[in-house]
Amino acid sequence: MLGVVNHDPADVPVLLVHGWGGSFETTWRRSGLVDLLADAGRRVIGVDLLGHGSAPKPHDPDAYGELTGRLFDAIDGSPRVDAIGFSLGALTLLGAACERPDRFGRLVLAGVGRNAVSPPDLESHRRLIAALDGSDPEPDNLSRLFVQYAEQPGNDRVALTCVIRRERRPFEPHELAAISADCLVVIGDRDFAGPGDPLAELLPNSRLVTLPGVDHFATTENFGFFDATLEFLDALPS
Repeated sequence: MLGVVNHDPADVPVLLVHGWGGSFETTWRRSGLVDLLADAGRRVIGVDLLGHGSAPKPHDPDAYGELTGRLFDAIDGSPRVDAIGFSLGALTLLGAACERPDRFGRLVLAGVGRNAVSPPDLESHRRLIAALDGSDPEPDNLSRLFVQYAEQPGNDRVALTCVIRRERRPFEPHELAAISADCLVVIGDRDFAGPGDPLAELLPNSRLVTLPGVDHFATTENFGFFDATLEFLDALPS
């Protein structure tokens, strides 16, 4: 059940956080979401996570232990923001909201669900790393997709592999219980990160939208995602 919003949405900027292998430009501006938010009078704050886009791209896995710092740097000067995150960006937003729940009004968490609260599949993780570093001569289909993203123009495959190598643990129920923001979990019913229920049920103020026929990589360009996100943020065209 969602809480009561006590602010004028037009006065609150929207932070956009991309997923692994993406960037603010390739994920949010190219999809048109930046323009849709601007048309609704919302100011957008873009950020590139470490290892992505215009951010530094260190080749040391230890450098990626904490990704929330760039988010807090981006919203410095804004006492409170709404935010949209996809995949790695959504997980990073969850970490930031656990750390500083007072900084976030509403969160759209796309492309995450069960994977945020369950231990990772260590064998799949090992195979993904092997595909990215070239040591697996016959990667599975999902690993091939990640390799394709890592090789997109402007990406640094070594840096992105370091991001994957970092240690990540699932969020604990007591951590998620501290999040005061209203949350919208949006995930496709063909997304390997789903289903969305295990995450949505642990967030105090949340609702879940499941996109029929949508896989992980199609989420941020899906019209159902746009509609649910803009409605949730009170940013639909008038």
